[in-house]
Amino acid sequence: MKVKVNLKQIGQRKQRVAPVDFEYSVLPKTVRELIALTAEICVNAYNERVRRGEEGAEPLNSQQITDMAEVGKIAFGINYGGREQDLDKARENALQSFEDGLYRIFIGENELEGLDTPVALNEGDSLTFIKLTMLAGRMW
Repeated sequence: MKVKVNLKQIGQRKQRVAPVDFEYSVLPKTVRELIALTAEICVNAYNERVRRGEEGAEPLNSQQITDMAEVGKIAFGINYGGREQDLDKARENALQSFEDGLYRIFIGENELEGLDTPVALNEGDSLTFIKLTMLAGRMW
């Protein structure tokens, strides 16, 4: 099932949010399953980029270079460290972060609350993860 996940496009001049297709192999029944499946998709994509290394780098066009220069870093998206991420740790971290209130999840305009909340996800739905950030002061 394909779902549009809204991702902030880092380095874009207008700091826009654009939908990106995510392919879920199974239909998640709860928020817990949705988070675990999303973490799996992201970790697998990251690990694939690590495996490809420099051979998988695409040349940057002038618009990409200009956008990245405004942010202050021009990069090809290559992970030079070569370390793949552990899927189980990523799932655990994503679930703990949700429980701690570090991010919120929306399907369309409806917020999902609690890990055991049922999820009604349909083909082509818009899914948004919003990371919450401290505005000032220390975390503790």
